[in-house]
Amino acid sequence: MAQNEWILDVLSDLNAFAVANGLTALAEQLDDTKLIAAAEIASMKDEARAPADGNRTRFGSDPAGFGEHQHA
Repeated sequence: MAQNEWILDVLSDLNAFAVANGLTALAEQLDDTKLIAAAEIASMKDEARAPADGNRTRFGSDPAGFGEHQHA
């Protein structure tokens, strides 16, 4: 399991507890929290895959008005 993905299991366990004990609002909040955590973890993975030289891809247009792919 990746470095931060353990938190998703913890949130799932808390959600299961909330559902089993009739804590409906808490269960719904934990569902939302799990989605946010998953998105942030995925974002961190995307940042880790960014080019090592720091170049970012940009889109521009050529003189004819057609889009072209450029690197910074």
